[in-house]
Amino acid sequence: MYKCVRESISPGERLALTLRYLASGDSMMSMSYSYRVGKSTVSNLVKETCKIIWNCLWQDYLKPPDTEKWNEISRDYQQVWQMTNCVGAIDGKHVAPPNSGSDFYNYKGNHSIVLMAVCDPFYKFTMVDIWARGRQSDGGILRN
Repeated sequence: MYKCVRESISPGERLALTLRYLASGDSMMSMSYSYRVGKSTVSNLVKETCKIIWNCLWQDYLKPPDTEKWNEISRDYQQVWQMTNCVGAIDGKHVAPPNSGSDFYNYKGNHSIVLMAVCDPFYKFTMVDIWARGRQSDGGILRN
């Protein structure tokens, strides 16, 4: 019996594929043709690689502020925008994912994932929450 086993995809190729996917906006199908791998392989590689990147970098680049940092942000809001006791501007954005289920069906009749973010007075993210279901309201997302 002949068995065709493909060599594993190296970490460098995984990173290259993921960064190209994130930067280009190409579809996973297009990426699968470019890298000669299956569409489900592209999907799995992107998810796995993004998780690894997040686990390695979140503490350096998006660590939740401590008390001292919150006080600094509040002072900055007062100085820049004349807003007292403000520690962030928050907003949400609906993003349409491919092939999502009914949990992601939003009030506008579309499927979406909600990105919620808080910014400091200089428009830098201080906190983010991604992957809330589109059917949830902004208030429901904030409560959870």
